[in-house]
Amino acid sequence: MSHPKSDVLVVDNLDVIFALHEAEVRAVNDLSFRLSEGETLAVVGESGSGKSQAFLAIMGLLAKNGRATGKAVLGGVDLLSLSTAGLNQHRGKDIAMIFQDPMTSLNPALRIRSQLSEVLVRHRGFTPEAAFKEVIAMLERVGIPEAARRANAYPHELSGGMRQRVMIAMALLCRPRVLIADEPTTALDVTVQAQMLDLFKSLSTDFGTAMLLITHDLGVVAGVADRMMVMYAGRAVETGPVDDLFYDPRHPYTLGLLTSTPHIDKRQSRLTPITGAPPNLEHLPDGCAFGPRCAFRFDRCSLDRPPLGEFAPGRRKACFYPKPLIGEEDAA
Repeated sequence: MSHPKSDVLVVDNLDVIFALHEAEVRAVNDLSFRLSEGETLAVVGESGSGKSQAFLAIMGLLAKNGRATGKAVLGGVDLLSLSTAGLNQHRGKDIAMIFQDPMTSLNPALRIRSQLSEVLVRHRGFTPEAAFKEVIAMLERVGIPEAARRANAYPHELSGGMRQRVMIAMALLCRPRVLIADEPTTALDVTVQAQMLDLFKSLSTDFGTAMLLITHDLGVVAGVADRMMVMYAGRAVETGPVDDLFYDPRHPYTLGLLTSTPHIDKRQSRLTPITGAPPNLEHLPDGCAFGPRCAFRFDRCSLDRPPLGEFAPGRRKACFYPKPLIGEEDAA
């Protein structure tokens, strides 16, 4: 008999606000979700949807003009309530983040072994000698050949794919309960992307790691994630199991993302783009933020903002349109 998996990260009513000139901009608005052990949740949306800022807030890495409110509870500890010193007790150890460009995350003046060993010495009390052995073992685990030799290299001496693997190794050294990966395959070629996706899939099996995968690439989502959260204009607009959202999307924005993505098994002369442009967060429209771009909108959409509500077990949407969307496009 299998036991239900427990939640490792619970985020409630997260707001992220930036002070700009004399105004304030709400980049993330009332975001709530749960992540269970060994689960991979993909967070999808256009640039400016708030997906990266939400998780920078959880990590305590917002720009100086940003602030976050709400709760992000990891192991009974609200990360948003901690000081920088308090956060440092958890960052890298309990929750870790892989950034989009590893060259901006690795120190160009230090050898790989020094940067990775520091994590173990600081958070797990390893001696330098024991840390080096663990570093080599982890580099091999993430698929880096000749790990001992590469550990003595500087970041610029490694390829983009190798540097990304180094970042994953660094993130995993302390066996974090939650791993956040922000567009981890964007700068990689297709072959290396496939290798990285296989590696991500093995993380939950090998380490029991819960993953938050921030991406705009639906191919990555299909290959790795269990659940998907779609964000638009700082809000979650649809959540649910990946297969359900791919084959039966219930928010017009989710449908738009899917129909504007090429499919290898479909012959398409042209893609269907989402009309219009994302809204200015300083001047959101009344009602539904996606309304001006939506083919399914009706009068209520311009008056009321739809809440994110459950319409089926495990599925939520922020949309007033009552019917399934697949097959309705032509009628809309």
